[in-house]
This record gives sequence, C-alpha cells and structure tokens, in this order.
Amino acid sequence: MLSGLLATGCQQVPSGDADRPQRGLAGQWRSEVRFRDGAFAPINDLEFMYAFHADGTMMESSNYDAAPPVPPAYGIWRKVGPGRYEAKYEFYVTKPPAALDEIMKGGGWLPAGRGVLSETITLPDGADTFTSSIRYDPLDQAGRPIAGGGEATGRGVRLTFRPTTQ
Repeated sequence: MLSGLLATGCQQVPSGDADRPQRGLAGQWRSEVRFRDGAFAPINDLEFMYAFHADGTMMESSNYDAAPPVPPAYGIWRKVGPGRYEAKYEFYVTKPPAALDEIMKGGGWLPAGRGVLSETITLPDGADTFTSSIRYDPLDQAGRPIAGGGEATGRGVRLTFRPTTQ
C-alpha cells in the first residue's frame, strides 16, 4: 500500500492548457467594457475580471472596485443556446463619508444600495474570446431603481497559460 501511495504522490501534475481542455464559459476571463450611457460612460478603461464556475455561479471584479471601495460582484450564469450565455450579477454600492473625520470615528464608506448587471455573452465553440452586451441597473437601499443605469459592450479573453518566448 505504501508503494501505491508513493507512486500516486509522485505523478506529474498537468500544468498547461493543453493538459486541461476548457469547454464553454467556465473558467477565468478578462473583459474590456465600454458603456455608451449612464454613470459608467465616462470611464474609458473599465475592465472586468470574471470567474465562471462550472456549477453556474460566478464572481466579477473590476479595475475600479476601489473607486469608491466596493466588494466584488456575485452572481449566476447559464447557457441559453449554442455559443450563447446569460449572466446576472450584483454588487454593493457605497457612499463616501460626508467628512474625513467620520472614518476616524469608525464610519466611512457606508452602504448606498446595489448594482445589478445583466449580460448576454456570445462565445463561439472552442474560442478563447467572447463578445457581450451588458445592462447596468442601480438600486437604492430599498431596492428601488435609481438614475445612472446604462448599456455597454464587452470583449473578453480567457486567461490561459501560454508559453512565453524570449
């Protein structure tokens, strides 16, 4: 039995994408996102990082999560047709303190509602890139729609291990 455990423990672990074929949307992605209108329209370098889990859950974080500070978005996704997926994910919105001394008193960036993102993703079979359309709907603390929503497009690329050349 000991020799079996030793042999199993010494097996080589696959390390490249060729050893782990990826199917569909599951995996990690980075996407350039451009809003045509709404609160995010002035941002011209917005990027999302996604983790689409095989169980239909997902996480999204952006390069602007610290401005103002907000946590990542959490959500769900599903396949709706050949090469077509839907995702819905939400994040909490914070509001800045009225005065800097509020942070010193234990206050700070308090809850101000949440944002809901609905995305339709087109991913050709076997591709490592996708295109998407996104709808952003901001909600107040009570869950009522507020101004600032908008429409965007996305262009995503799968994160992979690629051989580097020097």
